[in-house]
Amino acid sequence: MAAGSCLLLLLLPWLVAASHSSPGCKIRITSKGLDLVKQEGLRFVEQELQNITMPDVHGKEGQFHYNISQVKVMDLQLAFSDLHFQPQQHLVFNISNASISLRFRRQLLYWFFYDIGSINASADGVHIHTVLQLAKDEAGRLKISNMTCNASIARMHAGFSGTLRTVYEFLSTFIITGMRFLLSQQICPSLEHASLVLLNSVLDTVPVRNYVDEHIGIDYSLLRDPAISTDTLDLDFKGMFFPRARKNQELENHAVEPVIKETERMVYVAFSEYFFDSAMHSYFQAGVLAIELQGEKVPKDLEVLLRATFFGTIFMQSPAVDAPLRLVLQVSAPPRCIIKPSGTSVSVSAFLNISLVPPGRPAIQLSSMAMETKLSAKVFLQGKALRVQLDLRRFRIYSKQSALESLALFSLQAPLKTLLQLTIMPIINERTKKGVQIPLPEGMDFTKEVVTNHAGFLTVGADLHFSKGLREVIEKYRPAPTTPTYPSSWPAEPSMDPHQL
Repeated sequence: MAAGSCLLLLLLPWLVAASHSSPGCKIRITSKGLDLVKQEGLRFVEQELQNITMPDVHGKEGQFHYNISQVKVMDLQLAFSDLHFQPQQHLVFNISNASISLRFRRQLLYWFFYDIGSINASADGVHIHTVLQLAKDEAGRLKISNMTCNASIARMHAGFSGTLRTVYEFLSTFIITGMRFLLSQQICPSLEHASLVLLNSVLDTVPVRNYVDEHIGIDYSLLRDPAISTDTLDLDFKGMFFPRARKNQELENHAVEPVIKETERMVYVAFSEYFFDSAMHSYFQAGVLAIELQGEKVPKDLEVLLRATFFGTIFMQSPAVDAPLRLVLQVSAPPRCIIKPSGTSVSVSAFLNISLVPPGRPAIQLSSMAMETKLSAKVFLQGKALRVQLDLRRFRIYSKQSALESLALFSLQAPLKTLLQLTIMPIINERTKKGVQIPLPEGMDFTKEVVTNHAGFLTVGADLHFSKGLREVIEKYRPAPTTPTYPSSWPAEPSMDPHQL
């Protein structure tokens, strides 16, 4: 028993570490960001409450028969509202002392007297308390998994006019009590549908596992449920690229886990070295980290220098002296990203094969040289796309055959570096120009981005703005309604037959 307990204690740290996968990408939303979300969310709530539908109210008091129909919300005043974080997984949305103006159609029958018209009513002291629970769903997407709601109306009054105004005022207690009850019963179902259906449809626009280009894709699935404190909401994403030909491939994450401590901006996005390494590893496995230049694509000055350097070989292979040159530059191992407080760099190992390609004859290899380069990387956000601009910092070539040949290649160092800077780097940067989308819902973008480097990861602090409203995004992705089957004729106006009231 004691031995088993000791073994469990020894394995416990390992089990905890194994269960906590390190994220390649992390997002923090602060209270300042939540304030912006509240503004847009309040507009959305107003729109939802304006669309409340209520059943007709009808009844009988002695010889009085009344019918209230076509209830419509005319105006809302949501002056006091609050949206805040609640540990561990909740958002709390409160509306206090709001007012709702209504208009509805009245019908009254008293013996042989019939009255019809409209009534304006007002619900005051409206209080709504909602708690949204956030969680990771099976697909790894953030969702509103549950909602609790309480709504109450402190008082309600209506203004009557018309022939039977005195009668309506006599019946107002019955009518207003019924309207107050029905209205309070419709608020929470409306907000529940808005949250669990409509807002979740907006969260469905967050990219989870999608393609970046024709070669690779990215996995932005959440690793765990969100971590919520009183001031922040933290989301841990897998942040791993994969080759499209090997969609289920997993690359182990041994990088430093990003740590976000700041809370001054609306949002922070952190990327570890693993995020960038997995992208370059995927491109390497896809076989696209290779460039071939032949004939006229080889810069003229470099071609003259190469022919002079390999003159002896070319002379021995005459009549191939005038054959076109071919340069094949291919990365030999997945590049590695290094993030330091001083900056971000990428180390690349490659080889360069130089050949002659006589027409109708096999290619003649002149040299195969190894290359080691270090690229500086400028990482920045534009809109919602993470982009990288690369620049050549260091460059070294050496022969894979002998030290003597390496010495002979020294004269090629400068022209080959110029070739990389002027010919190869623009091609690479053109490929990275599109960037990769950050996992935010559609309609929400970054502004005023600031990149900060740390040891092993970098963070981007930014503010948020809505380029599209919630309603616009919801309407865009709302499923097309099916064509309803209507009866052969529309229903007639409500009857004032007392037996039907």
